[in-house]
Amino acid sequence: MAEATPKKPPDWKHLTETVHDAESLKQESINAQHDHLITEIETSDGPLGTTLRAVYEGDELSKFRIRLDDKIRNHDREIERMCNFHYQGFIDSIRELLTVRQDAARLKDEVKQVDQHLQESCVPLMTKGEELVKCRRIQGNIATAVESLNLCLPVLEMYRKLQEQMTSRRFYPALKTLEQLEHTYLPRVNSHWFAQTMADDIPKQRESIKEASMSDLKDFLENIRKHSGKIGEVAMLHAAEQNNMDPAIVKATRKKVKKRRAPPPPNPFTGEVDAPPPPVIQDEEEEIEDSAELSAQDLIDFSPVYRCLHIYSVLGDRERFETYYRKQRWKQARLSLQPPSNMHESLDSFKRYFHDIVGFFVVEDHILNTTQGLVNRAYIDELWEMAVSKLAASLRTNTVQCKDTSMLLDVKNLIILFCHTLRGYGFSVGHVLELLLEMRDQYNDVLTRQWVDIFNEIFSEDNYTPIYVETIEAYTDIVTQFPIQDENLERESFPKRFPFSQFVPDVYNQVKAYINACLKYSADLHLSHTEIDDMIRKSTNLLLTRTLGSCLSSLIKKPSLTLLQLIQISINMNYLEKSCLYLEEYISSITGAQNDSVHMARLHGTTMFKDAKSDAEEHIYKQLNLKIDEFLDLESYDWLLPEAKGHASGYIIDLVAFLQSTFMSFTNLPEKVAKTACMSACKHIANSLKDFLLDNEIRQLTMGSLQQFNLDLIQCEQFAASEPIPGANDGNLVLAFAGIRQLLDLFLNWDWSLYLADYGQTNSKYVRVQPQVALSLLEKLHNADKKKNTIFGSLNKKERDKKKLLDTVLKQLRGLVNGSTQQIQG
Repeated sequence: MAEATPKKPPDWKHLTETVHDAESLKQESINAQHDHLITEIETSDGPLGTTLRAVYEGDELSKFRIRLDDKIRNHDREIERMCNFHYQGFIDSIRELLTVRQDAARLKDEVKQVDQHLQESCVPLMTKGEELVKCRRIQGNIATAVESLNLCLPVLEMYRKLQEQMTSRRFYPALKTLEQLEHTYLPRVNSHWFAQTMADDIPKQRESIKEASMSDLKDFLENIRKHSGKIGEVAMLHAAEQNNMDPAIVKATRKKVKKRRAPPPPNPFTGEVDAPPPPVIQDEEEEIEDSAELSAQDLIDFSPVYRCLHIYSVLGDRERFETYYRKQRWKQARLSLQPPSNMHESLDSFKRYFHDIVGFFVVEDHILNTTQGLVNRAYIDELWEMAVSKLAASLRTNTVQCKDTSMLLDVKNLIILFCHTLRGYGFSVGHVLELLLEMRDQYNDVLTRQWVDIFNEIFSEDNYTPIYVETIEAYTDIVTQFPIQDENLERESFPKRFPFSQFVPDVYNQVKAYINACLKYSADLHLSHTEIDDMIRKSTNLLLTRTLGSCLSSLIKKPSLTLLQLIQISINMNYLEKSCLYLEEYISSITGAQNDSVHMARLHGTTMFKDAKSDAEEHIYKQLNLKIDEFLDLESYDWLLPEAKGHASGYIIDLVAFLQSTFMSFTNLPEKVAKTACMSACKHIANSLKDFLLDNEIRQLTMGSLQQFNLDLIQCEQFAASEPIPGANDGNLVLAFAGIRQLLDLFLNWDWSLYLADYGQTNSKYVRVQPQVALSLLEKLHNADKKKNTIFGSLNKKERDKKKLLDTVLKQLRGLVNGSTQQIQG
């Protein structure tokens, strides 16, 4: 019985007492767990694998054994109690056992011997087995490590590749690497801690790619803004070649600059970078010529746009990218459409302005055709409408300030080439072409202002004398410049005298030059012959009526012009009037509109020249009268002269001589004009002489002064009767002096009875003498007589009768003036 009860380990109590208090709670937990496991072992009817695994997996195996031993001892005590309870049966059993003890001992010895022999024989086997297990464990670990490395190395390699691509800014391959890493490689190594770190870093890498690609796009937008002018210039050069236009229209003046070419961007698909080109020093104009063989789109690398678009599309943020791109390009469009300050002062400014606009829309057209939806036709059309409105406003503002017709022509050619260029890219340029018709009026206005100076210079340099030529070459030169058909002039021998002065061919040639200048603007506008003809005729009419007419009017009104100069101007107008027919034929010949003569407008120059001629004639009359006044201002009558001098006054003799020489120069004037001028001069002289007599400052005059005045009048009448103008022998000139002649005859003949008797009758001898005029003159005589009369004179019967008659005439004249109808008898 003592052998059946297991002994308690001698050191249990000693061990439990040495446990520190700090481990008491832990020990209690462990004990509770061990108790639970022992309970499961005791009560379980099934396999104990799970329970035993829990025992061996723990770190408290020795303590569990101790706990198990305690449990066993407890059961041993229970068994002892039960054995004590069943002691007799137990004794019997022991006795039976004692009988077999010897056999058991012998069997035990045999088993020990067998076991000993077995142990001795298995030692080499166990040694080899342990070595084999150890090798197999190492081999399994190696296989596991190799398998893990085979899974991890591609991941790590892809991650290294990603870092290199990000460093070299190869974003498109980096994005593909990210996709492969995320969806193919990382799921294979999810059990490793670094896989999660990489997975967490992938969104950050995508954002980094987006930011970097957006940075490249911003650099592209900045670069395209700088190079839009170059792109536009190349595009316009190509359009000029296609439309057979002069490429010089496009090229702007440039300076030689040192130009270092930027390295080419990496291939967006392969990531390969070509070797950068060496720096060069090149003239920008030569660079344009070198690049002219390329298309405008080939001058710019669009890969940043495609790359950024693809990246944002792959990352699901395409709409944001499209919005940003359109917004930035819209801003750049406004900058391109902003004209440079004082653009009207330089043609290069116009060229660069058009280059920027063309370059902008060439780029947008390329983006439209090479991307799917980044920009669409509606967006381009809206942008183009805005551009056309701003372009038109800028050109209107700057062309109005432009005062140079050659620059306006160049601007017109630039606009035409601009339209050709953008039409080739599918843009509607109708509204821009309409602007050319608006500019035509501005061009004509500037042209007209230039011709004002030209005409004024012609007038200021002309000598206003007929042209004399001494050689056939000089004659041919004149008739070549101005169409004149005069058979008499052709038959004359040299030297020959043209009736007009030099300003006639000069004005005619300048009008033709103006017509040619107008025709230059019509070139390349694709107008019909009739439209061009109508346009030129309209402009020419404005030149003739407004510009030339105004210049002629100012010329004629110049007070410095002499009478002979006015006469020459009037003669010139006559020939310029005839030249209008030749101008109409010239316009038809250069416009090719001869077949459409039904629709051709007539030039208004004929009417203008007629008006100018009439104005000149009026000034001739006025100038002639002014010259007459200069002679008449020299008169110095002695109105108290007792007797006449017997000859005409000096100023009248000089005046008649002047008129005779002047009217000799009227030979080239139309006969009607010459007669009118002569009649006007005679009337003016007659009125002036009459004014001398009726001057209120003259209070008295004598019959001697009237007789002298009569001599002067006779001199004037003789001039009028001498036919100063050929064909003026009809007596009308003499009639200009009829009024003053009747007045003088009335006083010199003292024929008052006839005058008063016939007064009011149409056939009266003195029908032109007004009573108030006769009364004024008679009162002046009466005043002079009163001063001469003395006391002795009053006793003379003849004098008394004369005084009585004078008083009676004065009374009757006053009655006539006051409306009295009394008649004087005998």
